[in-house]
Amino acid sequence: MIRTAFALAALAVAALAAPAGAQDWSGVTLRPEPSSLSLEAGGSAPLTVTAHDASGAEVEVTLRYAAPRSALRVRDGVVEALAAGSWEIVASVVVSAESEVAPPTVRIPVTVEWPSVSRIEVLADEGRLHVGTRVDHRARAFHADGSQRPEAAIEWSSSDESVARVTSWGTVEGTGAGTATITAALEGARESFEVEVAPFDVASMRLTGGADEARTGETLTFEVDARDAAGAAVDGLSVTWSATFVPDDSIQAPGAGALVRDGRFVGEVPGRYEVFATAGERVARRTIDVRPREAIHEVEFTGQGGVRHVHTSDLWVFEGTDGRDYAITGTWGGDGVAYFWDVTDPATPMVYDSIQVDARTVNDVKVSPDGRWGALSREGASNRRNGVVILDLADPRNPRVAATYDQGLTGGVHNMFATNEHLFALSGGDKYVILDMSDLDAPAFVSEYNHPDSRIHDVWVHDGVAYSSEWGTGVVVVDVGNGRWGGTIDNPVFVTSVPYPVGRTHAAFPYVQESTGKVYLFLGDEILSRTGAAFAGYGSDDPWDPATGEGGVQAPTSGYIHIIDFTDPENPEDVARYEVPEFGTHNLWVEDDVLYVAYYEGGLRVVDVEGELLGNLATQGREMAVFKAFDPQGFLVNSPNAWGPQPYKGHVFFSDFNSGLWSVRIVPKDRPIS
Repeated sequence: MIRTAFALAALAVAALAAPAGAQDWSGVTLRPEPSSLSLEAGGSAPLTVTAHDASGAEVEVTLRYAAPRSALRVRDGVVEALAAGSWEIVASVVVSAESEVAPPTVRIPVTVEWPSVSRIEVLADEGRLHVGTRVDHRARAFHADGSQRPEAAIEWSSSDESVARVTSWGTVEGTGAGTATITAALEGARESFEVEVAPFDVASMRLTGGADEARTGETLTFEVDARDAAGAAVDGLSVTWSATFVPDDSIQAPGAGALVRDGRFVGEVPGRYEVFATAGERVARRTIDVRPREAIHEVEFTGQGGVRHVHTSDLWVFEGTDGRDYAITGTWGGDGVAYFWDVTDPATPMVYDSIQVDARTVNDVKVSPDGRWGALSREGASNRRNGVVILDLADPRNPRVAATYDQGLTGGVHNMFATNEHLFALSGGDKYVILDMSDLDAPAFVSEYNHPDSRIHDVWVHDGVAYSSEWGTGVVVVDVGNGRWGGTIDNPVFVTSVPYPVGRTHAAFPYVQESTGKVYLFLGDEILSRTGAAFAGYGSDDPWDPATGEGGVQAPTSGYIHIIDFTDPENPEDVARYEVPEFGTHNLWVEDDVLYVAYYEGGLRVVDVEGELLGNLATQGREMAVFKAFDPQGFLVNSPNAWGPQPYKGHVFFSDFNSGLWSVRIVPKDRPIS
């Protein structure tokens, strides 16, 4: 009987036990059935791979499968297609770490086509069409199963170009008074709508609102006051916005430092800006003087709890039931150990206990808000029944393993989220399971949510709404007790999904901004490469080996933080980002209008996110502090690799993949900046 272990490219694979004894792979070949696959996205097909010796007899081995995780999923002998393209599954024999022989491998080509488009939906920007004005339209194409076609090449046309022209991007321009029909089409599916173009009767325009002065990164909102010859207001006029720029520093290129969208303006560098609203032959303008934000704060190193013999994964800092402050950190790719720290004095984190569980990786650790209980996630268990380990923290200095729960969680638990009453635990990258924690010794299944044709990486719960990060699907939003959409903890109800073209949504943090009343979703990519970049990077996450001259160099990452205005869940808007070149994001936290990001090799980043957000925060002077955890004795020497941050009682704690637990302090300024 063939035993199999399933993995996805760019993820660590559990080191499953291979057959005991000497490993002689000479003459062993792998035979896939079928030898190639052709699928539609969203479809699936069986795949069997058997191993045979030189005589042709079938032999027992452990197999692992690898495939592009954004395109294919291989599980329990079934291949699921997620994205169109020409792909490849690589099946190989699992060999011992000491083996110097390349394992037998076979490659199975997979061709995936998109299903045909069955429906097109058109969305229009606000504004009435007049002769000489434009209104943008966006079209989305859907398959019969309701999934959306990525990057659909919509074909646009107009029934009468003397009335309205339409560009290949869906922008409709009024060319003459009257009505015309605009059509969006793809693969036989069509959606048509009528536009009415009014005569251009605007005699004057001026800009209102906003301000004459602003700081870099500060969003100003302008409105257009348009009047006809009689002085009556012309409502709903569609205008085109633009800006010019005269820099304080003449070296900076004019026009490169501003963003204006629907009347919202942000200046990214100091200088004098002109904002323009144009409609037909009419132009309104406003001058704005933008000054430096001066957001930079001093950051002080406070303390380190060094973990140097193994990689450190996530952390959680909490106040124990005894009033002291504690932290838990996990380990990655090591021995299944979680460390317990007393951090009451952040300058001297002290390990007071550890718990070893049956796992290769304790990727995530969580503690309930009341500090009563905690949980450790397990991946790579020896019996392949991973699940979660529940901790009784009634006496935080003597954590007790209360239970191990693996029902429905055997595929590996990568991340979790804890409330006082429930634990949300991911299951094998497929779904999350909700457990009742009222009896720590006997956690009970409550419900689960599995989004179709989607891979999950993380989940965060706020105000009874679960936000799960699901790679190419983006963020999936589910009512798990808020009630607005009819959901309960026993009956989760899907609300919406927020897709993102990058397709690598790894972490999501919902944040309610008190000063504006806006709800922002901060979404972090995880891209464990810099393929296509001028500096693609190198490294393997392994320590330096003087015998081979290999290792000791941090592997490269890329990606950034996407910021979605989620104030209206029915109409989320992609408004801003925080992007630092040559580094990639991992976990994040937002509190009191400050964003804390573990930016892998880029270290801990602290960013001012006060006020309405627009554009790239990294170029707007919003960065407050950066701290890189250089450790000359680290798992990789002097190689910062920030994994996860958490602000706590005036300090920022973060775990570093190569060197353990750290704490720093962002020094307050004499006057408030944000």
